[in-house]
Amino acid sequence: MRKFLVAICAVALLITGCGGGGEPAKTDGGDSKEVKKIVIGLDDEYAPMGFKNEQNEIIGFDVDLAKEAAKRLGSEVEFKAIDWNSKEAELKSGRIDIIWNGLDITPERQENMLFSEPYMDNRQIVFVKKGNDQGIKAEADLAGKAVGTQAGSTAEAYIDKAEGLKAGFKEFKTYGDYVSAFMDLENGRIDALVCDEIVGRYAMSKQGDKFDALDVTIGPVSQFGIAFRKDDTALRDKVQGVFNEMVKDGTAGKISKQWFGADLIKGKK
Repeated sequence: MRKFLVAICAVALLITGCGGGGEPAKTDGGDSKEVKKIVIGLDDEYAPMGFKNEQNEIIGFDVDLAKEAAKRLGSEVEFKAIDWNSKEAELKSGRIDIIWNGLDITPERQENMLFSEPYMDNRQIVFVKKGNDQGIKAEADLAGKAVGTQAGSTAEAYIDKAEGLKAGFKEFKTYGDYVSAFMDLENGRIDALVCDEIVGRYAMSKQGDKFDALDVTIGPVSQFGIAFRKDDTALRDKVQGVFNEMVKDGTAGKISKQWFGADLIKGKK
């Protein structure tokens, strides 16, 4: 689901990446927060977490979080596009220091990477036309509805496997992108749209006050984390420390609202 929404990605805050790279992050050790430089790896086509705008600059929600964390650490920061399929190798080799890009925490990844505390839930939720929730309070309430999602998405995979779920729909439609899906939702060709909350809220925020996001989770919930080299506890602890400050003082929530129209950040506020 990392390649869609490119057509609606020419908005957001500008960032600049500083040059360099190739060497592990240099920390001063001890209790000081200072980290000399951090190279952050990402998939630069994953809107809204990290992607290139029309000026070929890397922007995004996770980019803004990372920039603020680096600022608080007094660190130079570089954002580096990587082959997502080789992310563990990029991290282990030292070509990047952190992966901060909507990365799900999984047991398999925890064997090879050191993670921060989860900072956001990654769940599938239901979107409907503004003011028309149709009594949808739970997954079972999708029965009898025309339901849509993106082809090849996590939502489609779950709906296909969930016993009896799809059979209860009035109709099930898939789309090549969520721009088309939201258009059909607006025009009444589907009753409900199931998709990643972060992606759906971002798309919804670019289309005016036309839709409602229902607090109805479809399928299992995963969590996003920041990944570090397995043995780099010093850098992980420093980044975690400033991120906790960002959550507590409301900065992380403010960034979330700018991108999604809601504070989706986990942690102690």
